[in-house]
Amino acid sequence: MQLSPALEKKYSAERMTAPDAQRLAHEISFAPVVFQVSRLMVKFGILQLLIDAPNGLTPDEVSQKSGLSRYAAQVLLESSLTVGTVLCRDGRFEASKAGWFLLNDPLVRVNMDFNHDVSYLGLFRLEEALLSGKPEGLKTFGSWSTIYEGLSSLPEQVQKSWFGFDHFYSDSAFDEALKIVFDRQPRTVLDVGGNTGRWALRCVGYNPGVQVTVMDLPQQLELMRQQTAGCPGADRILGHGANLLNRDTTFPAGFDAIWMSQFLDCFAEEEVTSILSRAAAAMGHNARLFIMETFWDRQRFEAAAYCLTQISLYFTALANGNSKMYHSGDMIRCVEAAGLTVEEIHDGLGKGHSILICKKKKGAA
Repeated sequence: MQLSPALEKKYSAERMTAPDAQRLAHEISFAPVVFQVSRLMVKFGILQLLIDAPNGLTPDEVSQKSGLSRYAAQVLLESSLTVGTVLCRDGRFEASKAGWFLLNDPLVRVNMDFNHDVSYLGLFRLEEALLSGKPEGLKTFGSWSTIYEGLSSLPEQVQKSWFGFDHFYSDSAFDEALKIVFDRQPRTVLDVGGNTGRWALRCVGYNPGVQVTVMDLPQQLELMRQQTAGCPGADRILGHGANLLNRDTTFPAGFDAIWMSQFLDCFAEEEVTSILSRAAAAMGHNARLFIMETFWDRQRFEAAAYCLTQISLYFTALANGNSKMYHSGDMIRCVEAAGLTVEEIHDGLGKGHSILICKKKKGAA
């Protein structure tokens, strides 16, 4: 398994002392408690109160300012002290560096909202999901076979956190991605798994002559039409309803570019290969397929790889039971098996995205 230099350095050798390793083991055993305490330190405004107080606050002062009982303030502060998100000097609490990031890093906040609203209850059934290969935790919300079928029916707060998570990761890379895709001046783009149409809107706004067709589940297309209605260029956004898990579903032909952003991570490897094979069958030799994903092995910073490999378990427990955030080597293997080859790789886009530019292999039909 190949890793980026930063990840190779971090993951190739044991660097912890025995006490540090033991401490980590205890942190893991109490992880659900730590998560909820830390979430509530943000939600109740306690971390903000501590940051705003140059000399720190006592538990009584936190209680008064937050409206919580002294008991509630005290247990949250004491837990956070041993977690490491607050410090205590002379009986007065203040936020630590970790506490500051917990409150102010937008990616941390997006991940926390997603894990609480979308994943937390469903992850209780992770063991069942791993054994069955099905998203057993999705039963928390409904009886769909995948979360994508039920997105439009999820509770409002769950939808808000799901889309907030999805958009935060993808939107950060769109500016750079547009330059890469439109460097070839495509006139027609097939946006596969286009969701709410955010990428399609960016395309028609970026290039006044391009026409974009969003290929997705029929219920998602309806949501896309609602989200894009009345927006500039929406008349150049079309819909093509399809269930790509059905191996008989073919791709419409004749597009200059096929775009898949944070899409293939929603499928198991054999499904990825099937989808790419059908895309290849619809491609001319001058067409290009653009795959944008956050490959965990190509991350510049170790924290990003950590987040991505944990997100994989959301796919296991709730999304579909068998997909993940991919290692780039696994994705490239699927590309090759589908009759395509990777022409270029662009790394470091947005929050750690990469784009694989794929073309048909020579001699392919």
